Amino acid sequence: MLRTLNDQGYETNAPIEVIDWTNEEGSRFSPAMLASGVFARVFDTAYAYAREDREGKQFGAELTRIGYKGDVPCGSHALGAHFEIHIEQGPILEAEGKTIGVVTGVQGMRWYEVTVTGAESHAGSTPMNLRRDALVGASCMIAAINRVGWDHAPDAVATVGLIESHPNSRNVVPGSVFFTIDLRHPSDDVVAAMEADMRQRLEIIAADSGLEIAVECVWDSPAVRFDPDCIAAVRRAAEAAGYPSREIVSGAGHDSAYIARIAPTTMVFVPCEKGLSHNEAEHAEKSDVIAGANVLLRAVLETDQRLAERAGRGA
Repeated sequence: MLRTLNDQGYETNAPIEVIDWTNEEGSRFSPAMLASGVFARVFDTAYAYAREDREGKQFGAELTRIGYKGDVPCGSHALGAHFEIHIEQGPILEAEGKTIGVVTGVQGMRWYEVTVTGAESHAGSTPMNLRRDALVGASCMIAAINRVGWDHAPDAVATVGLIESHPNSRNVVPGSVFFTIDLRHPSDDVVAAMEADMRQRLEIIAADSGLEIAVECVWDSPAVRFDPDCIAAVRRAAEAAGYPSREIVSGAGHDSAYIARIAPTTMVFVPCEKGLSHNEAEHAEKSDVIAGANVLLRAVLETDQRLAERAGRGA
């Protein structure tokens, strides 16, 4: 998009920035969307720098180590509008034959970290009735969490994506298990109901199994509604270019969810093969990528003109 503007000698009314937000996924340093969260004043800088990975390494120290810790205060300048282009990370656009997803918002999501504690004991000499097997208990809990997703269908999802068993030895009954939970739904009320359901189920399983359990919510991202004017700009851009489109709510978290708190924001989705994402086989057709870039260009230029006209009227 920027190359096109440059090649055409087109000068926008407002400057255009390209931002690569650090730690959007939160895979290593929780919570997700950490840098955009600081920019949007959801987190303070000290909190972000103090986040630790599973090895105890801090986010701030690791930025310093690789030379990426800058000296310009994060969030020190305003944004007139914010657009983000992305693959859908789901199968809806491909299934419906749509080229552009006009993203109206992001569903609510909460992350939890769970520690289940039993008792380590020898696998050969501890009778079944005297075991406090943390892994068996955790497996029952994981099945219950999956049930929470099904019980709040069709829009709810519940996922356990990481699990660590200790001491992780073939002849030792596991004494403790750590795992994560990811709950999501477009309605914050439903997410809250899912959490209550999940906590009750886990506590019952722990009590019945003679186990101790600790559940900590490490991230709570409420449902987001994007800016109507920016959404309309994307919709008109798709129509003008002749691309089939549909409105869609993002199932995945994105930095735009935080930036929407401080600037008019929306997103542009393009299809990805079989909805596959976070995988080396992830694929988007070049024609769809081009379509997304074309829509982004049109939407940004329309928004740039609209904001300039509004500023002129304000003057």
